[in-house]
Amino acid sequence: MELFVQNITHYIPILTTLISFAFTAALYKHWRYKPEAKHLMWWTIGTLCFGIGTLTESINVLFGWSVWNMKAWYISGALLGAFPLAQGTVYLLTKRKFADVTTWFFIVYITVAAIAIALAPVDMSIVDPTRLTGKVMTWGWARLFSILPNTYSLIFLVGGAAWSAIQYARKRGSGNRVLGNWLIAIGGLLPGIGGSFTRMGYVEVLFVTEFIGILLIWAGYRVITKPQTIDAPLAGLVRVEESK
Repeated sequence: MELFVQNITHYIPILTTLISFAFTAALYKHWRYKPEAKHLMWWTIGTLCFGIGTLTESINVLFGWSVWNMKAWYISGALLGAFPLAQGTVYLLTKRKFADVTTWFFIVYITVAAIAIALAPVDMSIVDPTRLTGKVMTWGWARLFSILPNTYSLIFLVGGAAWSAIQYARKRGSGNRVLGNWLIAIGGLLPGIGGSFTRMGYVEVLFVTEFIGILLIWAGYRVITKPQTIDAPLAGLVRVEESK
């Protein structure tokens, strides 16, 4: 029975990938309507990276384990992860100078980290073909690169959505924005929880939390983009233009 459940959960990333790419298409359409909006650009990149990460998980279950796919999974998930989504929030809620500086810092930082992961030797003796884990890379220091972008993402994506929900809760008639923000805050938090279980060897938890997480984020998007909201593609994080 346990093996059966495990096999079922290993196929969840296929569905998550399809949902992520569909969400990416929706955000891309919104961004093309307003190409000057950096937050929309970063959110579009974010859902695309999310989908690429779950695509590597799908490749693993459909075609088997490989070094290049494991490293692509680690780079797209552990290094990029929620960073592009968080950076969209940074462009929305902070000063442009801070957003630009942090953008270039993390571009360089993640590039260096990705090179380290790409070059890291792999201990094939501890590889489990059914599980993707960074523990097979012998350069333990290279995996430490993931701590900073993940912490940054937690603060600005999850924290930003939660902060917006609390702010909107104080305003009458902002029920949709409150609900949407909380959906996105929870959705952004779940993959991080799943990632913690992955480090303990329970990668199946990650597959489930990624699936639920992207559904909640998209649900938050849909709730906030109802007709009464002028411009809020991801949770009530988007400021309503006072001039309209």
